Amino acid sequence: MRFEETLIPGVFIVTRTPNFDERGSFSRFYCEKEFNSVGINEKFVQMNFCTNKKKGTLRGLHCQKKEYAEDKLVSCVNGSIFDVCVDMRFNSPTYCKYVSCVLSAENGKMLYIPKGFAHGYLTLEDNSNLIYLMSEFYVPDSAYGYRYDDPVFNIEWPFTEELIISKKDLQWPILT
Repeated sequence: MRFEETLIPGVFIVTRTPNFDERGSFSRFYCEKEFNSVGINEKFVQMNFCTNKKKGTLRGLHCQKKEYAEDKLVSCVNGSIFDVCVDMRFNSPTYCKYVSCVLSAENGKMLYIPKGFAHGYLTLEDNSNLIYLMSEFYVPDSAYGYRYDDPVFNIEWPFTEELIISKKDLQWPILT
């Protein structure tokens, strides 16, 4: 695995490094030793699988209240997504700044998102599926979020027309 720290300390783009032969390929999705080597020491307790039928599905921006805050390792295993995390740590020098990258089955990239960040993504293709590891168990009453189009974040989404967004995600507050 290759770890590339982003402009926001603690957020990493992790690229799987596959070994190929005539049968196909093999790569690690997670290795505790390799993650520990870059200072990521969280234990993952839950793995989620998310399917998205249509291009233009936007989910987020989601997070959990402080006591249930989660580290996430997000991977796209079919199709592709534009993945985003926004620093919501009030005392951080990068508060309200974001990191984005394209995750796809082909590029083998994953996004490691530490506690204190809101997370969301936009599907770039039909049938885009994700697997992500979580460091905490999901607590529904602790879930909250922010609008994907909040001008404070100024996220440069690849497109914003004909989005498929849940009513709940459209009702998150705007900071301004």
